[in-house]
Amino acid sequence: MDELIGRLAANASIDSAVAEKTVGIILGFLRSEGPPDSVQALIDHIPGAEAAIEASRSGGGLSRLMGGGLMAVGTRLMGLGLGMSEIQNIARELFRFGRDKIGADQMGKIIAGTPGLSQFA
Repeated sequence: MDELIGRLAANASIDSAVAEKTVGIILGFLRSEGPPDSVQALIDHIPGAEAAIEASRSGGGLSRLMGGGLMAVGTRLMGLGLGMSEIQNIARELFRFGRDKIGADQMGKIIAGTPGLSQFA
């Protein structure tokens, strides 16, 4: 997790605490919306990912009121102070990281199998 947080903080120019929250939100979204086997393979290659996903769920009631899907993720990320270009940079960096960890084919399955995600690839 530290490697990913460091890459996001440096390459997307965001604070490491925001980067960690962002990773939890995005991985939680991928877990609920993406192809389960491929997403789990990615999560398994990121030490601390499970804890980040759990921590991101602490929004509880507010998250449920926003609904689901990519729009809800965008709303939550904007709530952390991120703009659209920062969210795109974060997504691209996370995809690069995923390709390094689980390979381009597996990451491609995640991107293709998750509604709305291909626009950030």
